Parts: sequence; structure tokens; C-alpha cells
Amino acid sequence: MIIEIDFNSDEALYLQLRNQIILGIATSRFREGEQLPSVRQLAEAIGINMHTVNKAYTVLKQEGYVKVDRRRGAVVAVDTDRLKTIAELRQELQVILAKSSCKNISKEEVHALIDEIYEDYGGRC
Repeated sequence: MIIEIDFNSDEALYLQLRNQIILGIATSRFREGEQLPSVRQLAEAIGINMHTVNKAYTVLKQEGYVKVDRRRGAVVAVDTDRLKTIAELRQELQVILAKSSCKNISKEEVHALIDEIYEDYGGRC
């Protein structure tokens, strides 16, 4: 597992970790049913506090990317509630598109960027 954390970033470490795992799921580095490292293992591997890893796993569980099993730990389990996901995506996109509009980024530029990024994920997890 390759997780890259930027210790100089303003973004919280647990959010960086969460985002790296989501990107890993989207790019098939982590697959449905795959067990993620234990909190302790991951904390030691990337040099962060166990509480930080635990917080990232908790957020991933709340967002429907992993299940936490007492015996197996965190396991990739993508939430299939499509309508809920679309509603959440709409909210997130509204803010992103508002920011883009304020910075005079055109609809065409946004579409091109979305197409470019979406290709990296093959359209599905």
C-alpha cells in the first residue's frame, strides 16, 4: 500500500489519508472486500499517530467506503446507495462549481478537467 502524506500541507492528516484511500479504491489499488492495514500498522508505516489513522477509518466508514469488523479490521466495502451518493456529489459540486465561476473558469474547462480526471478511474470503483 502506497500512501503519500504531505506533512507540510494545510489539509489535516486524517483527511489526506482518507483521500488517499478513496483514490486507491477508485483506481483499483484497493478492491471490494480487501482488508486495509490495521490502525497500528498503517500509523507506523507512514509515521503518524494511531488516533489519526483511526479517525480516517471512522470517516471512511461513515461515508460508506469501508466496514469495520472486530476480527478483520477495516475492509473496503463501497456503499452502493447510488441516490444518496448522487445527492452528496451534487452538494459538493455546487461549491466547487461556484468557486470555479468566481475564478472565471469556463464550463468547457470544467468539463475537460472532469473528463481528464474521470478517465483515471475508468468510470467505476
